[in-house]
Amino acid sequence: MNIAFVPVRGGSKSIPQKNIKNFCGKPLVYWSLKALQDSAYIDIVYVATDCGEITKVVNSFNLSKVHVYDREAENAADTSSTESVILEFIGKNTFDDSDLFLLVQATSPLTQTEDFDLAIAKMHGKDVDSLLTCVRTKRFFWSDENIPLNYDYRSRPRRQDFKGMLMENGAFYINYVGNIKKNENRLSGRIGIHEMPEYTAVEIDEEDDWHLAERLMRKYILCKKTFSKIKLFLSDVDGTLTDAGMYYGENGEELKKFNTHDGKGFEILRKSGIKTGIITSENTAIVENRGKKLKVDYLYQGQENKGKLQVAQEICKKENITLGEVAYIGDDLNCLELLMSVGLAACPANAVDEIKEISNIVQLRRKGGDGAVREFAEIILRNHLKKK
Repeated sequence: MNIAFVPVRGGSKSIPQKNIKNFCGKPLVYWSLKALQDSAYIDIVYVATDCGEITKVVNSFNLSKVHVYDREAENAADTSSTESVILEFIGKNTFDDSDLFLLVQATSPLTQTEDFDLAIAKMHGKDVDSLLTCVRTKRFFWSDENIPLNYDYRSRPRRQDFKGMLMENGAFYINYVGNIKKNENRLSGRIGIHEMPEYTAVEIDEEDDWHLAERLMRKYILCKKTFSKIKLFLSDVDGTLTDAGMYYGENGEELKKFNTHDGKGFEILRKSGIKTGIITSENTAIVENRGKKLKVDYLYQGQENKGKLQVAQEICKKENITLGEVAYIGDDLNCLELLMSVGLAACPANAVDEIKEISNIVQLRRKGGDGAVREFAEIILRNHLKKK
């Protein structure tokens, strides 16, 4: 049997209740548990906690392999070692010595199912007794005695020619139950390494780690499986294609300022075979003219009552596609429902906070009317072409 063990305390000091704090739209611990749940090699998952609130959140996931283990208070203190709760847990169960035991850290949410699968396969190869995860870093290290540890400063290598060093990233460890009981350690015997991508080096211990990990999660994990499916690109207008400013002429006529770079974004998408459209709550000749200039396939104005999600669903029906094959960029609350429903969602840098908090949303560097749509289009095309 292959057992996964995820220790999560309720007493985090640096980031209070971090294990159930919202991380990219889900409680932090969810990401590790979902990756374990999806592994064909993992038989059962235990979350070891001392906190009733964490128990409630974990149970709400309704993941069939996941069970909660109530750890003893003495092994849930700030000074308690991870080994202490592992040994407590194993001592209270009747596992076989030959069972594989995975210690998985919830503070490494970028770990994917394939990482667990590949590492377990290496253990089954019988070449190693235990295993840990590492990333390869190409930094130059020195000792306290001012001695270089991994390079010759007199012949400094180029990064592309430098092999670098393997650094423990703390994502997970694997050992046999019998070894753990005998050695009282997560590692023992012949130790193998599963190398993970460099971006997985981040472990969430401090606030800065949290913000960095969320950006890496969105960049490398949440978006990578969606780009190749995009068949339709939709955009809001005010605050997205414009700067959200309200401009009026001397005679009271309304004006809007568009960005020519955004127009090119529509063009490159269209030329790549992705259909385009605009959905806006207002109804103006200005937007109609802009839509014609951009040669969009769909232009829907005055959709305040119907709602943008319903409009997008109508377009999908015409195109015989799903919402999962749609990319949409919007900035305000009237975009919320559609952004939460499409396969790929993005917002300008100046979007309202409620939009930025949407799970999986791509937060762009540029503001509305300042090339945000072009930035999103280029991200889609760059990743879309990689998948072909």
